[in-house]
Amino acid sequence: MTELIQELISQGYLKTPAIIKAFKKIKRRDFLPSDLVEEESINAPLPIGHGQTISQPLTVAFMLELLVPAEGQKILDIGSGSGWTTALLAEIVGPSGQVFAIERVAALKEFGQTNVKKYQFNNVEFFYQDGSKGLKEFSPFDRILVSAAAFEVPDELTSQLTINGRLVIPTMAQDLRLIERTEKNKYQQNIYPGFVFVPLIID
Repeated sequence: MTELIQELISQGYLKTPAIIKAFKKIKRRDFLPSDLVEEESINAPLPIGHGQTISQPLTVAFMLELLVPAEGQKILDIGSGSGWTTALLAEIVGPSGQVFAIERVAALKEFGQTNVKKYQFNNVEFFYQDGSKGLKEFSPFDRILVSAAAFEVPDELTSQLTINGRLVIPTMAQDLRLIERTEKNKYQQNIYPGFVFVPLIID
């Protein structure tokens, strides 16, 4: 995995020191099913059961660089799956920050929660529910990361951002979208084509 991280740095996908540090500390192998542990360095999505995957490292690096997570932030991680992105975010925000993870598949919520526990974070909370609705009772969030493709960007999520907050979400148009809340009722959107994700499960 060290070699792959160096590759992502030299290719310009990993740039921010805090994100690089998290990538080095939080081992992808700790979030894989036991029969796939040896494939941790493969730069591709890997199956984690229930029709879901752990994302390609390049894609996770790209999404986190767009998200710009930082120490002390409150972050919502939707479609937490294996728990890898949850742990990366928990490491970046540190003890003064907080990560709320939502997973719609009950068995994966347990799998992800168990994996994240390996790192003994005290700043992570898991929820089993429909991620498209966000977590209004804990909003607003500085950052929202979604790791499943939506047919359209849910208004519930954009409305749960702080001013200057960022949402990174893939869509079924095979792209990634960065949405920034610039004012109470104003948003700015950038679209990055060429990303395929499993669909976001909506109740």
